[in-house]
Amino acid sequence: MEIWINPACSKCRSAVGLLDAEGADYTVRRYLEDVPSPDEIRAVLDRLGLEPWDITRTQEADAKELGLRDWPREAEARERWITALAGHPKLIQRPIITAEDGTAVVGRSEEAVRDALGRGGAS
Repeated sequence: MEIWINPACSKCRSAVGLLDAEGADYTVRRYLEDVPSPDEIRAVLDRLGLEPWDITRTQEADAKELGLRDWPREAEARERWITALAGHPKLIQRPIITAEDGTAVVGRSEEAVRDALGRGGAS
């Protein structure tokens, strides 16, 4: 199990606290420092069952600067979105937890974190 976090994010700190409280075996990835490659982003999207625009923080300054709100949300634009996320990791929704069963969740709520734990993350 891996959790992508920004330590400055309260949702990330809450998710890590819950994982610790439940005795989960996990690895922390500070994704702003250890930026995911486009291939890693594609893999996480597949595990999430989502598209890149579904995990994009569109209110961030970088998103506004890039004009993401006006980008098409369709298959032909998918790679453009992935490239933007890899180039501007602050745009990636957080925290993302990859579960042992090959799936992933965006752990913005206690329920989502518990869902990841239920997918085979507790030791």
